[in-house]
Amino acid sequence: MPHLTIEYSQNIEKNINVSDLVRVMHDTAAGIEALPLGGLRTRAAPRKDFLIADGHKSNTFVNVALRIAPGRSDAVKKDAGELLFAALSNFFAPFWQSDPIALSFEIQELDAELRWKKSNIREHMKVRSEA
Repeated sequence: MPHLTIEYSQNIEKNINVSDLVRVMHDTAAGIEALPLGGLRTRAAPRKDFLIADGHKSNTFVNVALRIAPGRSDAVKKDAGELLFAALSNFFAPFWQSDPIALSFEIQELDAELRWKKSNIREHMKVRSEA
């Protein structure tokens, strides 16, 4: 059930293609054994209204949250977080010297008793892989 949510200041769209960022983060997560591909969801949400630090219009932010089910060790979560934050940081490396950017990443472990889900995606993935 790993879900990656990328929240970002809309002004960052002048520098990047958000679909490329979504793809990089999704592909990185898909390569982490502890994050099952069948449950992986990656999405981006622009924020039109925001203030960052001194309020200068060139300030940008990207916050990525990985929501996961409980059960993984702290070491596994830390390793996954390090890989995903490195991918995020590398994506923005070309802009680091020229643009004010605040990057953040966090892992949120969800309470198994307080979430509900239903999906048939894994079954469709199996059928597609057998075709």
